[in-house]
Amino acid sequence: MLLSKFFLTVVFGRIVMLELKNISFEVTEGDKEIDIIRDLSLVIENKKFTVITGPNGSGKSTLARIIAGIEKPSAGKIILDGEDITDLSITDRAKRGIGFAFQQPVRFKGIRIIDLLRLASGRELSVASACDYLSEVGLCARDYIRREVNNSLSGGELKRIEIATVLARQTKLTIFDEPEAGIDLWSFQNLIRIFEKMRDGIKDSSIIIISHQERILEIADEIILLADGEIKERGSSAEVLPHILGTEAAMAPCSRWK
Repeated sequence: MLLSKFFLTVVFGRIVMLELKNISFEVTEGDKEIDIIRDLSLVIENKKFTVITGPNGSGKSTLARIIAGIEKPSAGKIILDGEDITDLSITDRAKRGIGFAFQQPVRFKGIRIIDLLRLASGRELSVASACDYLSEVGLCARDYIRREVNNSLSGGELKRIEIATVLARQTKLTIFDEPEAGIDLWSFQNLIRIFEKMRDGIKDSSIIIISHQERILEIADEIILLADGEIKERGSSAEVLPHILGTEAAMAPCSRWK
């Protein structure tokens, strides 16, 4: 058993956090079956900051939801740290260390930020520790710790609070689905700084970001390009980014605010 697990988590000398084996995902529209993901196999290494990009409709957000357990693949297996988690629920995957950040963070009327951080951490988090997590994402703890997670917060503030909850949870694999959605340019620039800090501080964990923003692609350890539900290219930022600049897969920072 130990030998089997070692084989699954080390591939060609690389320590593997996540392995997708022949993943497919189909949806039915009327009398037609549409392939969203097609027989996709992928290895995500430990201690890596990976960005998955591609044109609209390429299947990148669907792939993120499949990894998190929000969607179930039509075929294939998902292996996390040597364990087959294909049939596990989103809750059970969260217990095993998978975190998922939605494009639009949820607002919780009546719940204070300190309470949200405590819920995320799963422990009796001290005010001082909660303040540390808020400081990590560039928020003044004194101004935010007692505020409610409601409509008084901007999209950029909610994004940073959501990232603070991810830090508090101490997940082993965190997935961000288009984190730039719904925020302004100033907040986006702050988001880049936070991701740079997270990348530089990676220990025994991995980060996957679904994005086609050039600034996020620039700081990736690895870029994976999807199109038509298949991997078309993968490699370092220096290797892949020059090929996709100016396409839907790599938008300039100001493109979405024009």
